[in-house]
Amino acid sequence: MSWDAVLIAGPTASGKSAAALAVAESFGGTLINADSMQVYRELRVLTARPCAADEARVPHLLYGHVPVAERYSAGRYQSDASRAFAEVRGGRRLPVFVGGTGLYFKTLLEGLSPIPPVRAAVRENVQARFAKMGAQAFFTDFARRDPETAAALCPHDTQRILRAAGVWEETGRGLKAWQRVAGTPVVNAAKTLRFVVNPLREVLYARIDARLDAMMEAGALSEVRSLVGLDPALSAARALGVRQLLSHLAGKTPLE
Repeated sequence: MSWDAVLIAGPTASGKSAAALAVAESFGGTLINADSMQVYRELRVLTARPCAADEARVPHLLYGHVPVAERYSAGRYQSDASRAFAEVRGGRRLPVFVGGTGLYFKTLLEGLSPIPPVRAAVRENVQARFAKMGAQAFFTDFARRDPETAAALCPHDTQRILRAAGVWEETGRGLKAWQRVAGTPVVNAAKTLRFVVNPLREVLYARIDARLDAMMEAGALSEVRSLVGLDPALSAARALGVRQLLSHLAGKTPLE
């Protein structure tokens, strides 16, 4: 049987990128990113994006193509991944998706529910009401209007509550109701090889320690310095290490 794609997942520092690179070299493949933080242009070091030498060995797609100040969603990833998949297959190469973002792999295999985008004006209105009412009153009011979605949310998870409230305001339909609508997968699961690279925990922790040391030597602190003033609500601001190093740069946390 011929395979349409290979999917390789795993935790940070597990060795999944090296495995994917070896697969791509051996079988005429192209690496396609499936990591939500490696999409950001300014975060090469801190997200352990492939180095120039690795990029020269096989083609790489969807790495560093989004500025940190831009909002990037799973819906946008689905569109980008679909185009990348078609491009690689059209060039008679093997698409090798690699990363650590579970939602992206779910998107590849199952697709996303067709939830309409929420307009900026609607988001701003919801945020203004949240600020005026306070977290508890806002959640209580939202739960009255969309009890099904509210029941699946933590009352303290502000980001998800605002997202769900925005969907309700935009469409008049609850987020949970939208999520029951089946999406269109990017790949055919029956013709896809799937692997998870999952080392023993003590091995993984040692690799993570070594990686952080290497990142600091490679300029991670300077990379994060360029993010001072970045809106903390943006996805890029939640990349592992960004908050901690910004705290150090602000004089709040010793580097050690």
